[in-house]
Amino acid sequence: MDLFDYMREDKMEKESPLASRLRPRTLDEIVGQQHIIGKDKLLYRAIRADKLSSIILYGPPGTGKTTIARVIANTTSAVFTQINATVAGKKDMEQVVQEAKDRMGMFGKKTILFVDEIHRFNKSQQDYLLPFVEDGTVILIGATTENPYFEVNGALISRSIIFELKPLSVEDIKVLIRRAVYDTERGMGAYGADITEEAVGFLADLSGGDARMALNAIEIGVLTTEPSQDGKIHITLEVASECIQRRVMRYDKTGDNHYDTISAFIKSMRGSDPDAAIYYLARMLYAGEEPAFIARRIMICASEDVGNADPQALQVAVAASQAVERLGMPEARITLAQAAAYVACAPKSNSAIMAIDAAMELVGKSRQAPIPAYLQDAHYGGAAKLGHGIGYQYAHDFPNHYVRQQYLPDAYKDMKFYHPGDLGYEKVMKDHMKKIREGED
Repeated sequence: MDLFDYMREDKMEKESPLASRLRPRTLDEIVGQQHIIGKDKLLYRAIRADKLSSIILYGPPGTGKTTIARVIANTTSAVFTQINATVAGKKDMEQVVQEAKDRMGMFGKKTILFVDEIHRFNKSQQDYLLPFVEDGTVILIGATTENPYFEVNGALISRSIIFELKPLSVEDIKVLIRRAVYDTERGMGAYGADITEEAVGFLADLSGGDARMALNAIEIGVLTTEPSQDGKIHITLEVASECIQRRVMRYDKTGDNHYDTISAFIKSMRGSDPDAAIYYLARMLYAGEEPAFIARRIMICASEDVGNADPQALQVAVAASQAVERLGMPEARITLAQAAAYVACAPKSNSAIMAIDAAMELVGKSRQAPIPAYLQDAHYGGAAKLGHGIGYQYAHDFPNHYVRQQYLPDAYKDMKFYHPGDLGYEKVMKDHMKKIREGED
């Protein structure tokens, strides 16, 4: 690098966004993610020892995927190459691989290839990298906001270690906010800015674990706020609220955020926690989830997890689904909340799903057993000659409208599929069945 290149690079760094300038250069500067880069953790040790194997960094935006890759670039003796999967084509990858081969052959030097947004590569692009990852031509670092088990080829995953990054904690964000305001070398310290603790807490909370969002808000605040009479730029709660207008909800209707949130919603109803159910409902609605989809999940939960412990739950869920179609948003949110709360608070039983799954398993694994002749249809001419319907006992002709009679095929006559529980209306059903069967005896 000559003097002009150095000056050009230094100028670009000074003019780059705050989030980029504050990006950590060493492992010790990284804030958060201690579950993977703590001093006793595998990734920390591998980076320190320069013994890195292929890895995939998975997590929400602003949690440090690119930061970790850049720290590796500053630490490793290998040549670091970066491409972005949104714009890179096969020729770009071929060039990287060829240069890596030449570098290894001539100088014995390894190449680390950082692929940002690796989930954007299609299957054939991912397949192209596979043999070169396998033979060590390149050490792959993939970064993705999407669940790699959904978006990255299984063969590539099996040859990599996956590290999941978590949203930064509020305390982590506070550290970065203060660093951004007061750091005179790479932060906004040269502007003589000051920030109140109230504003720090507000931005840290509303950033949702996304460091970039918080730092962008700080940069906007400092650059657009006039100095006060004391010559300082004061970032107050009012200024902070103007710089970060609305909490961003990370929610992709086709990605794992979608599945994670609906899973938490269902499990909260199943777990009889109406508050959690309403919270996850709000998250989905806020993010623009289809109300009809949510209504369908409530109906399923009403049968699967409540069942006959409270048959009314299914009626409420079905009525809510119909109401959602007629009302639309925003009024549909009320109906969905009513149904979700009802299902969450209802007594629980999974007897129905256990019964049908057991029966389906038997039917799928066993031969089709003949239906007893006296149960077969007798409403046609000649049925009696075949013995169909003969010997059938009409239940309403007997006390309690019940008569002991075998309804299952002979091969499965002693099988039990439905086991009613002891909660809600299902206990009433259970007691009724016990009573009529004992009365018949």
